[in-house]
Amino acid sequence: MEESYTLTPIAHIRTQFADKFGIPRQSGLVEELRATIVFTPDFRNADALRGLEEYSHLWLIWQFSTVVTAGADGKNWRPTVRPPRLGGNTRMGVFATRSPFRPNALGLSCVKLVGVHPHTAEGPVIEVAGADLLDGTPIYDIKPYLPYVDAHPDAKSGFAGKVEAHALTVQDPENLLDVLDDTTRAGLLGVLQNDPRPGYQHDPGRVYGLRFAGYEVKFTVDGDEAAVVSVCKE
Repeated sequence: MEESYTLTPIAHIRTQFADKFGIPRQSGLVEELRATIVFTPDFRNADALRGLEEYSHLWLIWQFSTVVTAGADGKNWRPTVRPPRLGGNTRMGVFATRSPFRPNALGLSCVKLVGVHPHTAEGPVIEVAGADLLDGTPIYDIKPYLPYVDAHPDAKSGFAGKVEAHALTVQDPENLLDVLDDTTRAGLLGVLQNDPRPGYQHDPGRVYGLRFAGYEVKFTVDGDEAAVVSVCKE
């Protein structure tokens, strides 16, 4: 049996995230986010999507394309990582986390299927919600989510389930977000409410910058409130 295997991207995803900062820590946390999966020329075949519209959710297998990992030789990988949600100082085994710093730079996300469009100017495309991927991320495979085998309500969530969620109230007293359309605004609000800051940053005077949907959004966080400071077109 071959011990190595070459993966070929079948598609790329279009999202509103130009940088890693702000991307939800897990898929499905911000269902208001919308994304489009566009297939590469060799895989633009509408027959490949036949029956897909009968499902409500999909699994995406993709690449952490901006992360330098061990690669095929596996020589540079590290057995432990420091999850930001644990403050950035506690080390956990890499296989006990979903850290992008892995022997192979593969990610797995469950997204909600919004629509299947077999015939567009770019060939067949798929609209999804709740994706936690950077714009342009390569997609290696798409599989339907099957609740009777994929859902385990009684499953343990390890240390990840013990980390307190950071739900923020977003303040926009000057209505700066009104320059965004309703869909984009809803997605951005969801991102800010989920507190995109690393778990070890708590400076109320710090101004954070988030590139989202062609805008640079600046905000501060004080306690449980995020305040929008500016929204500028890039």
